[in-house]
Amino acid sequence: MVYSCINNILSLLYPDHCRLCDAPARAGLCAGCREELPYNAQGCRRCGLPLTLGRELVCGHCLQHPPAVDRSLIPFLYAAPIDRLIGQFKFSGRLAQGRLLSRLLGDHLERQATLPELLIPVPLHPSRLRQRGYNQALELARPLGRRFAIPLDHQSCSRIRHTRPQHALNKHQRRQNIRGAFQVSQPITARHVALVDDVVTTSNTVNELARQLKRAGVARVDVWAVARTP
Repeated sequence: MVYSCINNILSLLYPDHCRLCDAPARAGLCAGCREELPYNAQGCRRCGLPLTLGRELVCGHCLQHPPAVDRSLIPFLYAAPIDRLIGQFKFSGRLAQGRLLSRLLGDHLERQATLPELLIPVPLHPSRLRQRGYNQALELARPLGRRFAIPLDHQSCSRIRHTRPQHALNKHQRRQNIRGAFQVSQPITARHVALVDDVVTTSNTVNELARQLKRAGVARVDVWAVARTP
């Protein structure tokens, strides 16, 4: 009650503005900009790839080569202005943009998700973490954990190989680049977990981590990410 009153007073003293057009807004975006976001209206259930036919649930590649990930929930395409918000959050240290993105992802999950027992942010290699100063996946996962009352585990999985950026590689190189990059170093008792990340490009990264988790005894691995590269 007190917290709500304080928030109401602050909203009157410091009204929110849209992060995209600077118009008066609620929760970081005005209604017009929210409607124009690049929604991933129908993504493949397994990898999140945008589908063109209305009745398809799983893309052809996932039918032929079933991934380790069981379900992907990715509300947006990696296109303007979501790509700009992610870039500001990921590379310019604007953590407020991360909180907005986490809120948008959470709004989608409220309507779609079967909640897991545990959230695992996709880990960064220690050298990249030192360079950036924070793990963007962890910053996205923290508000989601609080919102849905799900425990957060950012210690059991680690990135043990410093890999090249996936977007700079071809299809074969991406698979080789990420192979053996992750390690599950502590027992995980949860049977259903969700991996949290900002962008899924080809799903090779999340699939490699999902494979390691299933080898460690996890039965179901979902992916919660903000955006999917078309």
